[in-house]
This record gives sequence, C-alpha cells and structure tokens, in this order.
Amino acid sequence: MNIRDLSYISAVARHGHFGRAAESCHVSQPALSSQIKKLERELGVIIFERDNKSVRLTDVGADIVRLAEEALGVVSRIRMTAGAAGDPHSGQLKLGFIPTIAPYLVPHFVKNCRAELPNLQVQFEENITERLNQALENGDLDVAILATPPDDNRLEAIPLYDEPFWVVFPERHDLRLLRGIHVEDLPHDELLLLAEGHCFRDQALDVCKIDAREQVRTIRATSMETLINMVTAGFGVTLIPAMALDGAWRTQSELLTEKLNDSKAYRRVYLTYRKTFPRRILVKTLTEILCQNLPDTVSSLLPTGISST
Repeated sequence: MNIRDLSYISAVARHGHFGRAAESCHVSQPALSSQIKKLERELGVIIFERDNKSVRLTDVGADIVRLAEEALGVVSRIRMTAGAAGDPHSGQLKLGFIPTIAPYLVPHFVKNCRAELPNLQVQFEENITERLNQALENGDLDVAILATPPDDNRLEAIPLYDEPFWVVFPERHDLRLLRGIHVEDLPHDELLLLAEGHCFRDQALDVCKIDAREQVRTIRATSMETLINMVTAGFGVTLIPAMALDGAWRTQSELLTEKLNDSKAYRRVYLTYRKTFPRRILVKTLTEILCQNLPDTVSSLLPTGISST
C-alpha cells in the first residue's frame, strides 16, 4: 500500500466513476483499476462493488476511504509545512471561486498575485458553494472565495468585503419611474434568478423576502451574463452583485441599473480555508492581495491581526 493507492480509491469514491477518477489522477483507467484491485487483494477485502453501470462503496470500503482521506490530508500538510519552511509564498496553491465571483475577482487577483507572489503557482477551480466546501474539507482545495460562511467547524472564514446588490431592468420598465428602488418595489413575477445550487439565488430570495416555493422566473442559468441577456431581451428584471457592474454589458443602452436601496441588500465575501491548513502566512498575504484596489462599489473588510502560526 502506498500514497498513490490511497489517492486512487479516494478519487473513485469522490467521482463514483473509474474513468473520471483516472482522469483526475492523470492516469489511464486500466492502470487505476488494476492498482485498486491489487490493493483489494493485499487487504483481503472488496472496497468497491462494480457493475457495467455503477460503482458503489462497500461498508468496509467506506471506512477504508475515510481513513485514506485522513491520511492524504496528513501527507498534504507534511508537504506544505516543509515547503513553507523555505518560502511560505512559493509552491502550489489550489484556489476555488464561486461562479458569481470568479469572472470579476479572478482577473484582479491574478494581476496582483503575479506581481507580489511570483514564485506561487495557483490552480483555479470554479464551482458552486457546496462542491467547493466539500473540496476544502477533503483537501482537493486549499482556499476558496465564497459568499457564505462555512457551517463545518473544520473550516475557517476571513471576511474580505461587503458587496451591495444592484437591480438590472429594461430602460422602459416601470422601475425607471421610482426615486430609489426598494425591496418591496421588485416585481416577484418578473424576477430572474440563477438555478438552484447557487448561493446568490438563495441570497436574492432572502433579501427580497421571497419564499423559495414562491413562483419566480428561474431559467436554470449558471451565470450573471445569461440573466442580463434575458433582461436585455425583455424577459424580466434581475439582481446582480456590485462587481458585475464592470462587465462589458454596461454599454447596452437598453438596460438600466440601480443600487437596491435596502440596508440588508448585500452579501459578504469570505476567504475560507481548513483550520488545519498550515500556511497561515500565505493566507494572510492572500487576504491582503484580494482586498487591494477593490472597486469603490464594494466595501473592503481588510482583516488585521491574522495569526501566522
């Protein structure tokens, strides 16, 4: 048994598919399958039940995978601790973003990160909040930029900035006649929202005091740009986070935008990481870089006094 074997069974358990697991491990499927069978023979147990359509963990397999992921986490921390001893700002970092933040913050971050941390190699992943939290917990990510605080006590969150919500609507919509748009002015039956699973959808429902069961115009969109294009086509109105105002769509004369006039109409953005993540100096530096030169449409919450030990 070796570290590679543990990473293979962890990948299969996570993906539920040998092909996708092999791809994530950068090996061929036959090689991965052969190595797992060899491990099962060595241990004298079956880890995965296999048929032509599915892969399922056995009861003992679930226990073995859980221990394997714990061991992989320890190995990762050993490597990061050793690497940080030489230069805490070098090596690799796996960083995640949710889709309603990535298009607007990643370019800003990359520019500053290259200038200040030239020896750091950053791998980016864009995904919904639930999957990024899972990736943090199992060690597939080191840090994630999220718009909700974690509900797992293994994770820590540092507030970065507060981001107001803006309303986007057609230039001839009745909202243009109002002096300041309040939550109660929004037409619920015209409100376009992202698909379920996106935290910005839940935040919009919460801000607008809309029950999740109430009829709203969900179109299974996964990006702000899609919602904005729907508004341009005259299919309704939508809410966007303030950073999305920097998009090229602002040149479209048929659209109007206005900040939602409600004290609770904003989201707080966090840098989230595992409490066991050893590179605290790097975490502190990342928070500072992310909060540098933010647009004046958001309010920086640059943290101070972050422990580096």
